[in-house]
Amino acid sequence: MKRISILILAMLPFVFSCSKPSEQATEAGEKEEVAIVPGNYGAAVEEVAVLSIAQMYDELKSSGEFEGKVIGQIKEVCTKKGCWMTLDLPSGETMRVTFKDYGFFVPLTSQGYPVIIEGVATKTVTDVATLKHYAEDAGKPKEEIDAITSPKEEYAFEAVGVIIKENA
Repeated sequence: MKRISILILAMLPFVFSCSKPSEQATEAGEKEEVAIVPGNYGAAVEEVAVLSIAQMYDELKSSGEFEGKVIGQIKEVCTKKGCWMTLDLPSGETMRVTFKDYGFFVPLTSQGYPVIIEGVATKTVTDVATLKHYAEDAGKPKEEIDAITSPKEEYAFEAVGVIIKENA
């Protein structure tokens, strides 16, 4: 009996020190999920025939549409669900990337990671209500949201799949 008690006492530190690697304690002592960012989201994407953002942008400017794969870097991510992200274009503008049929999301912490996206890019006009919705999702201040009063011509990308690469 004494041996069993000693064995149980010896194992207690191991039992209580184990926790899931996808959790971390917050300042309040609560557990919070930590997303593992690199990986494939949505449809499987092969890393072949991938163009640069500049190549895609040139094709968009000339034909108004692009279909294929592009490599870039995530600039911003929807802070509510990861339901959209933005990439910088060579012109200094940003391109919003949404996910086909709202079928998948990216981790909220994926800002700054290199990414390969596959899908269709188009030149589009985004209405005021949608622009305000995007600004709210991005956590913009009320003053900035209220200042949106006219539609905006921009480039949009609807991705069927995304590969988020290791942050270099």
